[in-house]
Amino acid sequence: MTTIPYMPRRFRTAAAHYLQGRAAYAAGLFPRIARVCGLGADHRVMDLGCGPGQIAAALAPFAGEVIGIDPEPEMLAVAAETAERAGVRVTWHQGSSFDLGPQFGRFRLVTMGRSFHWMDRAETLRRLDGMIDPEGAVVLIHDDHPKVPDNRWAKPFRELIERYAGGDSARAMLRSSEWVSHTAVLLDSPFSRLEEVAVIERRRIPTETLIDRALSMSGTAPERIGDRVEALIAEIEGLMAEFESDGMVTEVVTSSALIARRPETD
Repeated sequence: MTTIPYMPRRFRTAAAHYLQGRAAYAAGLFPRIARVCGLGADHRVMDLGCGPGQIAAALAPFAGEVIGIDPEPEMLAVAAETAERAGVRVTWHQGSSFDLGPQFGRFRLVTMGRSFHWMDRAETLRRLDGMIDPEGAVVLIHDDHPKVPDNRWAKPFRELIERYAGGDSARAMLRSSEWVSHTAVLLDSPFSRLEEVAVIERRRIPTETLIDRALSMSGTAPERIGDRVEALIAEIEGLMAEFESDGMVTEVVTSSALIARRPETD
């Protein structure tokens, strides 16, 4: 199975743009995750590859303890601010899936949002099998833009990003015919009992959000594209002029959680 080489500082310059740019996960998704997974005050949660901490902070009110792990110090600094603004307590650790082990203890849930593809997925699930409670789960949280008229800007926006991200070997691997889907990886793992929950929302966002979104991506982060940043910004502004109204763009976002548990036993 294809695994992207580990690059711990890949999001160093993307971190400052991440929360402002990426589509926020629907707030209503997290109580659903907690309810389906039976999460309570006596349970622990790990957010693996936590980035700027939005998942960890959102699940903190439903759990007794939440820890977030990420290899990027800049992301962890943003995550600490995220938790402080939310008024919740989260413990942050610098590290990665390659550091998983019994030193972290046991968990009811281990969540990953936009991070699982950066890991050795089979090995990560093997390690998590020894860390997650018998009734616990791995939860992959994802966002997508469904094919609806409000999202007619999304395809040309993606094409623009792909053009600037050309030459990024990791991005090419993710889009190759040899890449195995997360669903297929989970079905061949100890966590093969799958269930999905989702929330669909229509939102209005400033056009500037899409500039941050582009700069939050590893393939088009400022450090990667260098002196092409201003050209990318200009092209985004030109593209979105066709779709915006009063400086705002409408987007429809699906926030989903793929909940993976061990098979039921007789």
